Amino acid sequence: MKTRLLQLPAVLLIGALSLTAQAGALSDYLENKIIDYVFRGQTFTAPTTTYFALATTSGNDAGCGTEVSGGSYTRVAVTSSMANWAGTQSAGSTTASSGTGGTTSNNATITFPAPTASWGTVVEYCVFDASTAGNLLFRAALTTSKTVNNGDAAPSFAAGSSTLQIDN
Repeated sequence: MKTRLLQLPAVLLIGALSLTAQAGALSDYLENKIIDYVFRGQTFTAPTTTYFALATTSGNDAGCGTEVSGGSYTRVAVTSSMANWAGTQSAGSTTASSGTGGTTSNNATITFPAPTASWGTVVEYCVFDASTAGNLLFRAALTTSKTVNNGDAAPSFAAGSSTLQIDN
């Protein structure tokens, strides 16, 4: 049985509707990097920026589902920093982690471009280490999928709604 190291409850806001995400998973790539770094003495350079993506099919630990394309879609860059991600002690904190729950969340809204064509029905989001291609770091399925049409408001994760928790 595979133990999940990371759970990702999150809320994706599209227009005025909020959608919750189911628990997600670290990718096989990131699981291997963490094991090699912590237990095997190998180097690992954490990404200085992560890139949020939306997908219209479900993926798995090996890969994201079918990523949205066209209609002004692009991945959204989030710089890895204490200003952008809360410390484990409380939502919105910007100091080094000192909490006991192993949880962080986004400190600022993560907003995708407004669609200029229909993007299809979004069912999950994924986080990569590059603006295109790159390595999948983690993914989470939305509890309720959302069809994104041309002219809809820009989809976004409100501050504090993308919550990442390392099981403890």
